[in-house]
Amino acid sequence: MRYLPLGRTDLRVSELCLGTMTFGEQNSEAEAFEQLDYAREQGINFIDTAELYPVPPNGETQGRTERYIGHWLSERKVRDQVILATKVVGAADWIPHIRNGSARLDRANIQQALDASLKRLETDYVDLYQLHWPDRETNYFGKLGYEPPAEDHSVPLLETLQALDELVKAGKIRHVGLSNETPWGTMRLLQLAEQHGLPRMQSIQNPYSLLNRTFEIGLAEIALQEQCGLLAYSPLAFGVLSGKYLNGARPPQARITLFSRFDRYSNPQAEKATAEYFAIARRHGLDPAQMALAWVNSRPFLTSNIIGATSLEQLKANIASAELQLSADVIAEIEAAHREQPNPSP
Repeated sequence: MRYLPLGRTDLRVSELCLGTMTFGEQNSEAEAFEQLDYAREQGINFIDTAELYPVPPNGETQGRTERYIGHWLSERKVRDQVILATKVVGAADWIPHIRNGSARLDRANIQQALDASLKRLETDYVDLYQLHWPDRETNYFGKLGYEPPAEDHSVPLLETLQALDELVKAGKIRHVGLSNETPWGTMRLLQLAEQHGLPRMQSIQNPYSLLNRTFEIGLAEIALQEQCGLLAYSPLAFGVLSGKYLNGARPPQARITLFSRFDRYSNPQAEKATAEYFAIARRHGLDPAQMALAWVNSRPFLTSNIIGATSLEQLKANIASAELQLSADVIAEIEAAHREQPNPSP
């Protein structure tokens, strides 16, 4: 397992990060403990969660993921051996069960969200606190074509940074990061931090996979030049890149089978591209999922690749991707396939 610097901090995080959004929905607490134990045994020291989780979000389960992790940290006595990341939601009138649908990235909301997360996680600090998505209207969650809002009611970025600064000074947060952010937002926040002596964004958690390489347009350069590296989420595109959904297959208990709303990676163009990547893997005697993960692992702007699983067998296979080095021939075929069908699932 490789360990890479988290931005400009003194923390070094494992190349693979354990994603936990299935804990409390598709995975029981016992299964969560099993995954956390195995990941740690394999050298993973980085765990990512969010106040929103599990996914899909609903009022009955919200916060359950953090509770499972908190119970595990408490029982295993390993808090000082884990780099723990969580997130605060942005403007979220579509999530009525979080702060009555009035969640924002202002001082009051951030403080309330963090205190609740710390209580569930059974810890007095988090290593990385991330803004789950921007407070303003912009391009994220697959939206293309920027349209400026008629009126901007978003919390000013400086106010958000000042609120985070208070919590860093209070010792509740070690470092801060972004998620689902744009190039403009990332650079503006970095600029404000430098101008005002406020916490610097150390990472950006955005979608990145063979089916969605839009991070490479603008953000990859920022990640490298500003040492604000990518925490890649959905590297298997909800499991689509394993090939298990090809030709209309819907395996029992699989995410897209259970939750049809997760259709981001299921359009005809994505299925065509997936079939080609699947064929590349098979031609070279590779497991398609491991090939897709190893490709993400090889990107120079990556800080950590967030893997998730609904079974221990899947987790074992995903972690094994850390040992896989793709040949130049495989990389060349992947690039050729990408040119034929670029970013079918932005």
